[in-house]
Amino acid sequence: MSIYRRALKYYRPFWGQTAIGLVLTLCGIALNLLKPWPFKFIVDNILPAGSAQSSVRLIPLLCLALVAIQLLWGIINLVTNYLFVKVGLEALLRMRTELYSYLQSLSLKYHDARRASDSSFRVAYDSQSIQTIYNKGLTNIFGSVVTLIGTFAIMARMDWQLTLLSLGVVPLIVLAIYLFARRIREQSTSIQERESAVLAQAQEGLSSVRMVHAFGREEWEVGQFRMQAQHSLQANLRLTLTNVHSALVISTLMVIGTAAMYYLGTRHVLAGTLSLGSLLVFSAYLLMLYQPLESLTYTAWAMEGAAAGAQRCFEVLDRPDDVLDAPNARAVGTVAGSIAFDHVTFGYAAGKPVLRDIDLTIAPNQIVALVGGTGAGKSTLLSLVPRFYDPDRGRVTLDGSDIRELTKQSLRAHIGLVLQDTLLFSTSIRENIAYGRPDATEAEIHEAAVRAQADEFISRLPQGYESSVGERGGHLSVGQRQRLGIARAFLKNAPILLLDEPTSALDPATEAAIMETMKDLMRGRTTLIVTHRLATIHQVDRIVVLRDGEIAEQGRGPDLVARGGAYAKLYSAGHYGPNES
Repeated sequence: MSIYRRALKYYRPFWGQTAIGLVLTLCGIALNLLKPWPFKFIVDNILPAGSAQSSVRLIPLLCLALVAIQLLWGIINLVTNYLFVKVGLEALLRMRTELYSYLQSLSLKYHDARRASDSSFRVAYDSQSIQTIYNKGLTNIFGSVVTLIGTFAIMARMDWQLTLLSLGVVPLIVLAIYLFARRIREQSTSIQERESAVLAQAQEGLSSVRMVHAFGREEWEVGQFRMQAQHSLQANLRLTLTNVHSALVISTLMVIGTAAMYYLGTRHVLAGTLSLGSLLVFSAYLLMLYQPLESLTYTAWAMEGAAAGAQRCFEVLDRPDDVLDAPNARAVGTVAGSIAFDHVTFGYAAGKPVLRDIDLTIAPNQIVALVGGTGAGKSTLLSLVPRFYDPDRGRVTLDGSDIRELTKQSLRAHIGLVLQDTLLFSTSIRENIAYGRPDATEAEIHEAAVRAQADEFISRLPQGYESSVGERGGHLSVGQRQRLGIARAFLKNAPILLLDEPTSALDPATEAAIMETMKDLMRGRTTLIVTHRLATIHQVDRIVVLRDGEIAEQGRGPDLVARGGAYAKLYSAGHYGPNES
């Protein structure tokens, strides 16, 4: 299906408004075609009559008629433009919403492979192509084609020889449009990609400004940004040169057609086969003929540029979601909390497994810690439970049911998550705590904060629970952000809890305080915790040691230490003695 046909679906709800706009366009074109006739009447009928009183009295009426035509045309044009722009903006809203919604639904595997800034650019800027296709495409093409047909019909009735001569350059104009169009689309695509890279560089540099300052890399970052901006500049210059060259070719062809018409038209007037007024009207209509041709030229190039942006949007919408709900997926009911990994193998890239034949069963309300070296697959295993990814082989079950048979939304509603770096949005503390349960009452939010031991520092803030946390929680300390993440988990009150390095970024004192809170949070829930801090999990129900994506051993901490295997080596490397366990 062509890009333009796909784009039209975003305008289907607005066909009624579009039809009204097209009817008004026809009325405006008809009025525009009437404009030269008052002057023709003056030249052919009044000027030859000299100062005859009856003829002179018609001059003001003809001038007023011209003003009335122009005024009525202007009003119709104003209403039409407003209507078309409104429809274009409505379609843009639909495109942006659909694109953003689909990006939100795509699995993490898609987002892991792409910069967030590129996806943001497609939503904010590439999506504008849908408006361009309508406002500079459909409506312009309709108006230009109707004007061409109407102008050609009138000109042919006046002098068919002049008309055919004037149209002699049209095939050359069409050929020029075709030759330049492909180059313009390619160069427009290059610009979109370069602009996306500029946004990515700026976003990355500004979001890491503390690190930049700390290492004195300001000049280097500016150099990197300038390089990306320079590439964008060069891409824009290439497109500008193409537009300038194409405009020169088209305008030259039109001038050749005009000059030929002047030559033959003058000979017809001298021969008496065409009146001077008719030649003047014919000249006006020739401008009307070439104006829509020129408009179609720029429309074609604008459409090619818009097609480049639309293609980038459709690339996202055409991307299959590899973590889809099954057609017969059912909602999760009451959850006991039993989780099983049944011979699970998974890799982010084909042929490169991160997890290999994992066979693990976790009983309801059991606390299981996943430990191992960096890259062992701990966080990856955790990510399979809420279906951030689906295993390549094997299955993950909840209470005996394959989680692929459950709807993602209902599954994730029963899972609480606390990460190493708590993700906060640039809103209030209250909204961040209630993010997983936006319908929670103030009392419930306050209770969750108290249980997470966050209420004390929140109460000291000038606006309390309405205080802004800043971008990514920048107004708060690491420990405070972590307590808000725990409060969020308390409020959600899910039967399954996933903890991914929840204390690794904290100092020992804060870590000890947070772990006391964590114990309360984990009580009565099936919990999977990933950590390098072995002292914090040494006494949990079970410890699973991963090595190179496989289970090396599992059991209780003291038993594993006594066994002298992989866990004992990790525990010994952490310098944890018996009194610290």
